[in-house]
Amino acid sequence: MMQILQAVRGMNDILPDAAERWEAFEEIVREWLASYGYRPIRMPLVEPTPLFARAIGEATDIVEKEMYSFVDSLNGELLTLRPEGTASCVRAVLEHDLLYGGPQRLWYAGPMFRHERPQKGRYRQFHQFGVEALGLVGPDVDAEHIVMCARLWRDLGIEGIRLEINSLGSGEERRAYREELIAYFEGNLDRLDADAKRRLYANPLRILDSKNPEMRPLVEGAPRLVEHLGEASRAHLEGVKLRLEDLGIGYTINPRLVRGLDYYNLTVFEWISDQLGAQGTVCAGGRYDGLVEQLGGRPAPACGFALGVERLLALWGAPGQGEVRPDVYLVHQGARADRRAFEIAEQLRENGVSVILHCGEASFKSQMKRADASRAMLAVIVGEDEVEAGQASVKPLREAGGQRRVAFDALADHLADYFFSGHEDEHDGGL
Repeated sequence: MMQILQAVRGMNDILPDAAERWEAFEEIVREWLASYGYRPIRMPLVEPTPLFARAIGEATDIVEKEMYSFVDSLNGELLTLRPEGTASCVRAVLEHDLLYGGPQRLWYAGPMFRHERPQKGRYRQFHQFGVEALGLVGPDVDAEHIVMCARLWRDLGIEGIRLEINSLGSGEERRAYREELIAYFEGNLDRLDADAKRRLYANPLRILDSKNPEMRPLVEGAPRLVEHLGEASRAHLEGVKLRLEDLGIGYTINPRLVRGLDYYNLTVFEWISDQLGAQGTVCAGGRYDGLVEQLGGRPAPACGFALGVERLLALWGAPGQGEVRPDVYLVHQGARADRRAFEIAEQLRENGVSVILHCGEASFKSQMKRADASRAMLAVIVGEDEVEAGQASVKPLREAGGQRRVAFDALADHLADYFFSGHEDEHDGGL
């Protein structure tokens, strides 16, 4: 017997029950984004590898170890499955000169790819909603992004997500801080683990984000970037904080909060849940004013954030949240009834009623079992007796009430009225 092939480890199928939850979640997110004036953009899954090397930084873990890169066999071009969305979005904005028409508020959604060790909340194919504001300067946009997230948590009914913020300052301030940080860690080489030693000269700020408990005392004693911020950077951070305080949004300043991507400056933030174990960050973002120029465009301010879909779904609602339930399961038996039921199903759909039409031969009892398993509210039954009478039998499946007959030519209007006029709540369990 031939072996059944399986999905790549860390790249998961989303089966129908889960996919319905995803779609319900995505609809809420799309409406939320529209309420803030953000417009959709769609970028390719595959991009030139130099895009990420230039944008993210060659010394980052993503570029060094985690990207799925390959050589195009047709032309020898080096390509990569996108590990994140910001670089792709900025590339698209520059390629199509979108900033010529003024600032852009954009969002995108879809899979990202990183070759990591799969674990709960961390997959090799994972999904994000990304939000980017380009051409807008000042702390108000940074604060808007954070406030947007707070509103989404309320819309989803998710509680217990805390906010941490920090400032990475300007490029010059960060470079000066970087030198002091290297000097500090050089004086403690014997206390650095292998990962920290590898990062020491390439990306020393990432040492501050070490998850090794043995490194924690050393990291806590390291110089703090906030102490190196100039007046403009401090004012920017204060502007963000004041707007959050005006709206009663609590936050913690985390001086060790850094980003794994080189393009960030000034404001960075994370929303974190304690209900997800080690992978507790459900949203992260900040300002990246240098990236547009870094990718070949004229200097332009920008900021954004990304939502982790899998992690937010783990926090959102009950397992049945967002399930799609058909209105009607159409049961039929007999040659004439089969053809008549096919017509009736289309008539009901024309009137906005969702219908599962039983397909294939099965006994009446078997069909009614499937009707009940479908989660439909009603079974509509068409047999030879119903065809002779020109009427369908309508049976409630989820509430008390007896079966009744409705004329074929009145059935579509009757059910549309039942489902869309709120009458199902007035029939005391019947029709």
